[in-house]
Amino acid sequence: MTKFAAALLFATMLTPVATHAQTPPPAATAPVGVEPIVYTERTLANGLRVYAIRDTTTSTVSVQVWYDVGSKDDPAGKSGFAHMFEHLMFKGTRNLVDEQVDRLTEDVGGYNNASTGDDYTNYFEAVPANHLQRLLFAEADRMATLVVDPKVFASEREVVKEELRSRVLAAPFGKLFYLYRPMIGYTTHPYARPGIGSIEDLDAATIDDIRAFHATYYRPDNAVLVVAGNFDPAQLDQWVDQYFAGIKQPARPIPRVTATEPEPTKARAYTVYEPNTPLPAVLINYPLPPSNHPDAAALTVLNTIMAGGDNSRLYQSLVYRDQLAAQAASFYDAKQSTGQFSVYAILAGGKTAVDGEAALRREIARLRDEPVTAAELAEAKNELLTENIEGRETAEGKAFTLANAIIVDRDPKAADKRLAELATVTAADVQRVARRYLTDARSSSIRYNPAESAPAGTKGDTIALAPTVKVAELKAPADIVIHTAAAAGERVAPPEPGAPVKPALPQPTETRLANGMRVIVVEKRGLPLVSAALVIEGGGALDPAGRAGLASMTASLLTKGTTTRSATQIAQAVESLGGSIASDAQWDGAGVTLTVKSDQLTPALGILADVARNPAFAAEELDRARTQAIDGVTVQLKDPGALSRIVATRAVFGDAAYGNRLGGTPASLKAITRDEVMAAYRASWRPERAALVLVGDINAAGGQKLAEQLFGDWRGQGQAAVRAAAAPAVPQPRVIVVDLPDAGQAGVVVARPGIARSDPRFYAANVANATLGVGFSSRLNQEIRIKRGLAYGAGSQLDARRGVGPVAAATQTKNPTAPDVVAIIAAEMRRLGTEPAPAAELATRKAVLIGSFGRATETRSGIAGLVGDYVVEAVPLAELQRYGSATEAVDPRAVQAAAAALLDPAAASIVVVGDAKQFIEPLRKAYPKVEVIAAAALNLDRAALK
Repeated sequence: MTKFAAALLFATMLTPVATHAQTPPPAATAPVGVEPIVYTERTLANGLRVYAIRDTTTSTVSVQVWYDVGSKDDPAGKSGFAHMFEHLMFKGTRNLVDEQVDRLTEDVGGYNNASTGDDYTNYFEAVPANHLQRLLFAEADRMATLVVDPKVFASEREVVKEELRSRVLAAPFGKLFYLYRPMIGYTTHPYARPGIGSIEDLDAATIDDIRAFHATYYRPDNAVLVVAGNFDPAQLDQWVDQYFAGIKQPARPIPRVTATEPEPTKARAYTVYEPNTPLPAVLINYPLPPSNHPDAAALTVLNTIMAGGDNSRLYQSLVYRDQLAAQAASFYDAKQSTGQFSVYAILAGGKTAVDGEAALRREIARLRDEPVTAAELAEAKNELLTENIEGRETAEGKAFTLANAIIVDRDPKAADKRLAELATVTAADVQRVARRYLTDARSSSIRYNPAESAPAGTKGDTIALAPTVKVAELKAPADIVIHTAAAAGERVAPPEPGAPVKPALPQPTETRLANGMRVIVVEKRGLPLVSAALVIEGGGALDPAGRAGLASMTASLLTKGTTTRSATQIAQAVESLGGSIASDAQWDGAGVTLTVKSDQLTPALGILADVARNPAFAAEELDRARTQAIDGVTVQLKDPGALSRIVATRAVFGDAAYGNRLGGTPASLKAITRDEVMAAYRASWRPERAALVLVGDINAAGGQKLAEQLFGDWRGQGQAAVRAAAAPAVPQPRVIVVDLPDAGQAGVVVARPGIARSDPRFYAANVANATLGVGFSSRLNQEIRIKRGLAYGAGSQLDARRGVGPVAAATQTKNPTAPDVVAIIAAEMRRLGTEPAPAAELATRKAVLIGSFGRATETRSGIAGLVGDYVVEAVPLAELQRYGSATEAVDPRAVQAAAAALLDPAAASIVVVGDAKQFIEPLRKAYPKVEVIAAAALNLDRAALK
């Protein structure tokens, strides 16, 4: 993801309310709606349901197969089974060798993935359109002839364990969301079991269970095939018949979960104390009816009112007004059967879970006791409208929307019907469903506390699966077939790709205002959306010594009040238009971003201009933002993966600005003053350092006119910021262990200085880095995950900035194997510079880069993010057109030379964060000069780190 694309993705949350008097009036056009998804459907004789969504404006195609089986169908004593099986579907079949699905997708510039929910398991690919036939062949082959090899099964089970450790045991609050939330929410339905499973249950699974599971559920009459993108309909029908029609439909019935969750009659409450928990938290569940229930639309609106953006009730009351929580939100977890509405708060420093629970219950009571306002109702509907438009921006997004409706709602038209229902929801409906479902007696809650806060002699409650949960036994079908790989000469090869479909690359048009501000417009029609970004040159690279986080703090405060609007009024005004505004800083720049429906662009841009030009930097807002930022750091200090990256940055760059934590440290954040924020703003937020980027349903003339109206009279104040003329000296490489006792995993980073984006070696270095660690098929992931099962994933990043940025390889692994992973990473970095990479391998890595770039240009926010990055990194906009050809032109010699110069681990620092007693001795044998720093003694403000 690009730097500013991340901000733009967050800026698409949506919402309504009266705009401020200064805001230009909305354009006199009718409100835009959401076009229904146009599809064809048919059912093969074997029961496979096939849906097709044609879109000739794209050069890609999405292939998705959704199976009507999920974590609720896990066999007794084997939670996490459906998820583990999902992993095995990427291995061999009769005709495909292990990981060949990756060869057919990633290696040609596409990608693949899968997910396991409670009700479904889906497999999805996005590839250049000329590879459609090959993907249909592959999906049919793994539906019909999956090969379960004992060695592969054992290895992949280890990978799933590492995923569990990463998501649940190592991440702060992992147990709260992945384990405890479902366990406390259900007493009968198998939704109670965590989909991620447990180490013990994963170990209990056998290869016979795997084969029985595939035979039982992976059959054509239990699957939905959705194809969306650029294809010929007649040809698609022919290929579907060719590859899927011959798959046999078993005569036996498909086992179905029939358990129903009883109506709760008494509240359930739990209190736990967990290690490596940085802040207290609280979560409350309420059971809800199935996704296709008539009340679903009202519940969707209720959830958006509670948590949709900075003007939502939970943010405004718990986070902003009372400063009780660092984060507060809700989510509506709709399912085939009983779903859940969950509200949670991660408390601010010094607050308690008891405080948080009382505040959450007050907000729930407000929903029951009084109707929501007309403004809140309109705002939520506008947010949901924009959200649905964005969800249909790509062929893949439309396919997801349709498939989810088919499997979860049991109706392909459910998504479009729900939109119509949302428009009719009233305030009375919202209050009615709150009174019906969100009562204290129906709740289950958990207070989640740091272990060190437990009173003497208190262990807290033990949370386990209720003994009344009904779980079905998996019975192996009598007609099960054990598939084996065909001999090399007997394999049926995937068909050859068809003629390429030329992608449409973004065509930016640039002008300048008289004050020097750039105006860049990329016209992209088809949907009534515009993504906007005002980006400026500057960023964290300009933070002075001892003031890490100054640029980030300055940028974040822009949306927290202007000379005429409060923070709440800004959020209200933007969200009332169906948009969401965000501001942040990166290393070499900063920006304000939003995405709105095009009929609301004029008033939305008026608000963006106000926050960029007239920030108030109120003292109380600075104090509030400071506290929230410190709470954010506090969470990261307990996360071995996040902390290892922070420490590695400081080790590589020392006391230079690039060595800082971009968002600051507790010490640096406390030191920042309002005068320093105002000075930083005046030095960087100036028209001659700014560019307004507009992408979507707008032309160049319209963009220029709006820019002139809103920014034409903008003038900078004082002196502009000046970058350092020379880069500071690079510190000597170090080997550092940060001891984080009881950490669920070890975070491992090997990092060193890389290059600037302007370096002529950029494209060669980019391909070298992609070969090392970008994508599932990269060398690091092959060696660490696929061959050895030591991590859920491993990769590397070349962060080429305006100045020399870092290149880093990273992963997370169980503590005892951290030294092994360090050795593998160093060996692979070294090998890439000493041995020429095969041209065939480089061709696949180039395809990965070009394909990822192409997918970024499919969305308006993605294009705006790319352009924003180019602005702050001083890259000519022509790079948008030449990225593909420049990448293709890189040859093996250039890759080896770049790797030898930029990836040699001899110049790299090594950082391991974890439970040191489990790995320090073998690591010390390899690196006798290793430094060990206790996490409690870590000083992120000094190059010495202590």
